[in-house]
Amino acid sequence: MKLSTKGRYGLRAFIDLAVCGEERPVSLNSIAERQEISISYLEQLMAKLKKAGLVKSVRGVNGGYTVAKPVDEISVGEVLRALEGDLTPVECAGIDNSQQCSSSSQCVSKIVWKKINDSINETVDNIYIGELVRSSHEMS
Repeated sequence: MKLSTKGRYGLRAFIDLAVCGEERPVSLNSIAERQEISISYLEQLMAKLKKAGLVKSVRGVNGGYTVAKPVDEISVGEVLRALEGDLTPVECAGIDNSQQCSSSSQCVSKIVWKKINDSINETVDNIYIGELVRSSHEMS
């Protein structure tokens, strides 16, 4: 599986927001500067995160963005899915039983794709933004 720039940059921006926005809203300009992401692209990413209920925007002179819920309740998987959509690495009807495939009954490679898919989802769903915020504080 290869994440697009939406997932990679969006996760970096979200972690930056979580680290720097613990006490007050963070401007897109400051995130863009620290993460070297264009403002226009960052606006698109934040719109996706806002639609998913992961960030809130605050208007006004001291406005910007804040994380919408406690960082210990937000998984990396939630953030990546908000930005990328489904994280399934391969289109295969055998991974979930909602689709049909003419080869599904004798295809053993679907076992590989299902294990990879399950492993990816388990990994990203068990890493929480709060852990990454604490790691960031330890690094600085």
